[in-house]
Amino acid sequence: MNMKIKNLNRILFLDIETVSLQANYAHLDYRSQCNWNSKAKFYYKHQNDLNDVELQYKNKAGIYAEFSKVICISLGWLSINASGVGEIKIKSFSGKDESQILRDFKLLLDKFFYDPNIHFLAGHNIREFDIPFISRRMIVNNLSLPSLLNLSGKKPWQISHLIDTMEMWKFGDYKNYTSLDLLAQILNIATPKDELDGSKIHDTYYLENDLAKIQSYCEKDVITSIKVYLRMSRLKVDLDNLELQFY
Repeated sequence: MNMKIKNLNRILFLDIETVSLQANYAHLDYRSQCNWNSKAKFYYKHQNDLNDVELQYKNKAGIYAEFSKVICISLGWLSINASGVGEIKIKSFSGKDESQILRDFKLLLDKFFYDPNIHFLAGHNIREFDIPFISRRMIVNNLSLPSLLNLSGKKPWQISHLIDTMEMWKFGDYKNYTSLDLLAQILNIATPKDELDGSKIHDTYYLENDLAKIQSYCEKDVITSIKVYLRMSRLKVDLDNLELQFY
């Protein structure tokens, strides 16, 4: 989707970070362990090997909304003038109280990004991961879905308000997955090097208790996805001199 510069402030870019509901497999109740065993059989060869079950819970549970929770939602929106100069505004909701994070996010959407006919949600792989994950966890937390997330039963042409940079890059190729970092690299977009990556979120949260580091990592992904979108949309925006404002 190629948005005109004057309408860029209608797009809300987002990224989320998630972790398993429990620090390790042993902390799950019996029913949850049984359900995880069923899910995890796709990842380990020997179903009777407890070590494999525990390892896969740590490594994989965080991507499933049934077994994990949202710990950070970072948001970004643009303010660009006609000369292509402007700023990225960043706001994050993070913490250990998932319900509060989701409530704060919902309030923001309901107030500022509420009409799928004129407002947009954007990010990398949000159609496959971020949006379904947030929606499922809202249902788990007994929250009503904001208009932009109310997608049940919608046809593909009815969810055009979801802008996904990974989908943009696919060009109809449904067997291809391209990471945000790789896409930024090949588009010559500088990204801040970070010692943290997705595989380290679990330990950073449960062992280091460092939410600030996780939030910073999430915000960097939002900033990168914004620049990737602008580059792919061929908009004349000075990517190297976008000012960052944190709220």
